[in-house]
Amino acid sequence: MELKLDLSREYGLVLEGGGAKGAYQIGAWKALREAGVKIKGVAGASVGSLNGALICMDDLERAEEIWKNIEYSQVMAVSDDTIKALKRKDFKSLNLQELVNSGLQLVKGGFDITPLKNLIAEVVGDEEKIRNSDRELYTVTYSVSDRKELAVDVRSGETGTVKDMLLASAYFMAFKNEKLGGKRYMDGGGFNNVPIDVLIDHGYEDIIVIRIYGWGFDKERVIKVPNGIRVYHIAPRQDLGGILEFDKKQARKNMTLGYYDAKRFLYGLSGRIYYIDAPNTEPYYFDKMMSELELLKICMKDTLNEEGMEALTGYRSFTEKIFPRLAEEFRLKEDWDYKDMYLGLLEDLAKRLKVKRFQIYTVEQLLGEIRKKLQSLDSVIPL
Repeated sequence: MELKLDLSREYGLVLEGGGAKGAYQIGAWKALREAGVKIKGVAGASVGSLNGALICMDDLERAEEIWKNIEYSQVMAVSDDTIKALKRKDFKSLNLQELVNSGLQLVKGGFDITPLKNLIAEVVGDEEKIRNSDRELYTVTYSVSDRKELAVDVRSGETGTVKDMLLASAYFMAFKNEKLGGKRYMDGGGFNNVPIDVLIDHGYEDIIVIRIYGWGFDKERVIKVPNGIRVYHIAPRQDLGGILEFDKKQARKNMTLGYYDAKRFLYGLSGRIYYIDAPNTEPYYFDKMMSELELLKICMKDTLNEEGMEALTGYRSFTEKIFPRLAEEFRLKEDWDYKDMYLGLLEDLAKRLKVKRFQIYTVEQLLGEIRKKLQSLDSVIPL
């Protein structure tokens, strides 16, 4: 595989706010780190600020440990068992007193987030690791006391303020809000959830935005990126769960997804579901597709009966009848080409046959896995 990013340049990271979805960002950072991408600084909102602190400390091991083991009780003063029972709608197992206490927290001003404060204090630890980092860290928040949005340079703040500024950026509306340094703050995501403007204002020319589609105002949609500034995006193509879904199983899935989506970005991988190294041009994949008509027949089983398939002869029958139908089924873009069609064919079959998703395949490797599955089922496939 050929790396598509210029490793001689330095990059800024924009980390969107999105609560529990933040695990995705750590997975993406892991892939960037493995590839040798030089990160000059980070601008984050809410959970993006917390992850940004870990990135500035270059503490991948700690970041993975936190997200792999995240639970509701590590963020809010709630019982994990009660939350899980509510999710399962297992009302018999509910601790009613705990449920009442949680309800009272909301009525009295929001969930007690003492566990989150403790987690931030533990993560930051010796704040000099952040202050002395080669990477800049900007956190976005809103000062209720001063009635203005702030983009705080965390490294240059007064001693002892690092953890407060990280918490200030994460003060979600459902959380109990307490004064920090004599002032009140609100979650920065509500005012600038994708703070690309912060890095632009600080002179960054190469910016990687890691999207998680959290709640808040997407300022990237309204700002004009100046000429000469290169902006890249890593983004999920599936739902990452809820912003308050602090569940370690979901977090581990999101980290894996972030890792492979970043690989897709770094190496120009093809595929919408799978991760496919497909460097050849359209004619190559058209020829492959036409040489593997038995795969087309499997894909069209629900659309055409056996008699209808047998009636199709010649390239024209496929290009005018079969491929347009498959393009609709695969939901290909309007200007699809035969490379898109062939890869869509492989992905459709791989998904039906439950071929392992999180792995980088060459076209031949993915085709080989599909054939193995077909052979193991003796060509009897539940389509």
